[in-house]
Amino acid sequence: MAETEYITREQYDAQAHALRESIAGKTLSAKDRAAIPQQDMPVREPHERARVMDEVALGYTADQAVVEAMRCLQCAAAPCMKGCPVSVPIPQFIAEMAKGEFKKAVDIIKTANLLPAVCGRVCPQEKQCQGSCTLGKIHKDAEKAVAIGRLERFAADYEREHGLETIPEAAADTGRRVAVIGSGPAGLTAAADLCRAGHRVTVFEAFHKEGGVMVYGIPEFRLPKAIVANEVDMLKKMGVEFRTNFLVGRTGTLPQLLNDQGFDAAFIGVGAGLPKFMGIGGENLIGVFSANEYLTRANLMKAYDMRHADTPLFAAKHVMVAGGGNVAMDAARMALRLGAETVQVIYRRTRAEMPARREEIAHAEEEGVVFRFLENPVQVLGDENGRVRGVIALSYELGEPDESGRRSPVPIAGSEHEIACDALIVALGNGSNPLLVRTTPGLNADKRGRIVADDAGKTSYPHVWAGGDIVLGAATVILAMGEGRRAAASMNEYLAALD
Repeated sequence: MAETEYITREQYDAQAHALRESIAGKTLSAKDRAAIPQQDMPVREPHERARVMDEVALGYTADQAVVEAMRCLQCAAAPCMKGCPVSVPIPQFIAEMAKGEFKKAVDIIKTANLLPAVCGRVCPQEKQCQGSCTLGKIHKDAEKAVAIGRLERFAADYEREHGLETIPEAAADTGRRVAVIGSGPAGLTAAADLCRAGHRVTVFEAFHKEGGVMVYGIPEFRLPKAIVANEVDMLKKMGVEFRTNFLVGRTGTLPQLLNDQGFDAAFIGVGAGLPKFMGIGGENLIGVFSANEYLTRANLMKAYDMRHADTPLFAAKHVMVAGGGNVAMDAARMALRLGAETVQVIYRRTRAEMPARREEIAHAEEEGVVFRFLENPVQVLGDENGRVRGVIALSYELGEPDESGRRSPVPIAGSEHEIACDALIVALGNGSNPLLVRTTPGLNADKRGRIVADDAGKTSYPHVWAGGDIVLGAATVILAMGEGRRAAASMNEYLAALD
């Protein structure tokens, strides 16, 4: 891949400032707005950022944010809102952004989403709100839609960096107690909406830090942990209580919370944290990791900070990552930051079928990650000490589309070949941990171990709702948040009826 010219944040800002000045005070038609170029996101220089944990995307400048907001056509039908799992009032907040009223904008966002700094960074907007944007359809290019996620991020960062944060108001205390199990995006969203309704909410988290997948799964260079901690602190200020190091199903069971500790209802938002492997020979060799473990060591346990953390780190120089999703991109880019000399991503389809965000793929490639398409490991090879020395891979060609709509990979007979590496990270998704189901008789799960819930999130167990990855399977932060909101609305109706 040819290197693209690196443009600094200051250069982007100068371009945006000149454009803003040129259109200031003018009445812009829809055609005028459509002609405004989309504002690119400033990022750190690729070679420099590939070896440090600092956040890659630097965020819009104020001028960039205003200019990008001016591109919005303010469609009456607001198709972008229909594409948002939590129904953020997108045209309304963007209208305030265009006027430079950034605090008003974030207040509008927070009527529907209390985690805008998170969502603005990690949500797949191109498949959701931006995928429905009229401007993208006018240009016949989804990448030219209004950059809603970047605007959301800017508004949230502006509020935090300027000390303008306000605590959302909660209704009068109802006296009802609700247990939220898991402090990931589904749990935090449900906790916020339940607290706003006046209920006493306690969040139970198995780890020692709150945030779920946002702290153990998503790397610092994509989502700084201080931002997650700030969002959690806001919930604490609202009155939400957090109990860490409490594994429901071991420290205490769900029936005990409801029957012995006096909770009136519970929400399960524990995510999907059971890693999947390939089921091939050699996966027990030293140097084979699930992406889940690899990223948890580096993110939650800070293995990269060798001077201050005692977390063991497997020193690998030539890393291979199997998979094509966002987690595979995170693992590959993390391997570079942990000292790998070469990193290869091996994927049995082509770039067009990769489920990872285009931006994440591009960032990985810019940083030096090499992609091997239409290949897949079928055996891990070890040396005399039981350590990974390489893999045997098959080559593939694409056949007919499968149930996901992607063309199925078909192995090419006799195409076995060896690829050298000293570590293999398996990033093929996660399944559901069976602990809660096993310790809660009457809580039904499907054949994949996902908790069964209706459209409102209600489960088969009395007074218990569930949402997020434990119901959907491995999904996205914003989809999990949408599940948390729907469940909280149903729970609020149920708790109000108890009076």
